[in-house]
Amino acid sequence: MVSFVVDTLIHDCDAAEILGCSKATFWRRVADGIIPRPIKIGGMSRWPKSEIDAAIDWAKAQRGV
Repeated sequence: MVSFVVDTLIHDCDAAEILGCSKATFWRRVADGIIPRPIKIGGMSRWPKSEIDAAIDWAKAQRGV
């Protein structure tokens, strides 16, 4: 039997809410390379939730705590 793990795709407004920032700040972090570029599906931009979680983990590691 094959098991699948679903990585939910989220909108920029949802990702910004998770990070506690505005949508504009979220997009600045994408431009800075701190947040990965989105997956494009047609005209939609979406991020795997795991990539947002990984960006948070990376930021935690950078603070040296």
